Amino acid sequence: MHGVDHEGAAGAVNHAEEGGATLTIREVSGRTGVSEGTLRMWETRYSFPSPARLASGHRRYSELQLAQVRAVVRAREQGLSLPGAIEHARTVAAGKRPSVFAALRSTFPYLHPQEMDKPALLALSRAIEDECAVRAERPILFGCFQLERNYRDAEPRWRDLARTAEQAVVMADFDRNRRPRGGPAEVAIAATDPLSREWVLVCESADFGACLAAWETLERQGERTFEMVWTVERSVVRLAARVCCEIAADQAPRYVEGLAERLAEPAPPSTPEIRSAAQLRTRMIR
Repeated sequence: MHGVDHEGAAGAVNHAEEGGATLTIREVSGRTGVSEGTLRMWETRYSFPSPARLASGHRRYSELQLAQVRAVVRAREQGLSLPGAIEHARTVAAGKRPSVFAALRSTFPYLHPQEMDKPALLALSRAIEDECAVRAERPILFGCFQLERNYRDAEPRWRDLARTAEQAVVMADFDRNRRPRGGPAEVAIAATDPLSREWVLVCESADFGACLAAWETLERQGERTFEMVWTVERSVVRLAARVCCEIAADQAPRYVEGLAERLAEPAPPSTPEIRSAAQLRTRMIR
């Protein structure tokens, strides 16, 4: 039914209300500024939000879904695409941080995402890896490669990086967790995990820090594209490292033992010049 939902519709006692879904589409629209027609369009195209239904067919939304719609509005105001905003709202509004990209975008909205194809993203990642190898002393390294085959292509480089790192962890759709001799710890992530759609690189050390986080968008004309943020600002790098540590700890806690306490400490301060330089380089990349 495409008419306006009304409070007090037939079926006073129903599963929707028992499950905490009591808000009408009119209430959600009024409290978020998103029109009822837009909410229905999102539901049709993206299955978001997915309201409960009364026996009459009227929609009923929960407080969590209200928070998720608000999260989409904020993400769109910060420049994120609608599909990306919806995917991240499903996790961020629930109070979880399984997505490095979402955590950085929600905490540091001035990090404007850039659209980038895979070859360009690979070139930027390798530049950060090279800088880390040259400048970082005993760094903590995290990398998310989505698929195991992507990591195997980069494995020789990461074995070199791991040799001088304090700790190195890579995440992909490995069939099991393992710590190979002379290489980074390998942490398996599920295909349903939001991180399975992310490309992440974090280098954290006392004297150098850099991070990159990219969310894969829909494939266009056979080309893989990503929305990417990157920076050398220490507070941002520290948060990215914390989120990676949390994700790895959920799957393989022994591989990141002791890191959570270290990363909970305040990050080294960044000067305004560092942020300005990062923003300038972002404009140059564009």
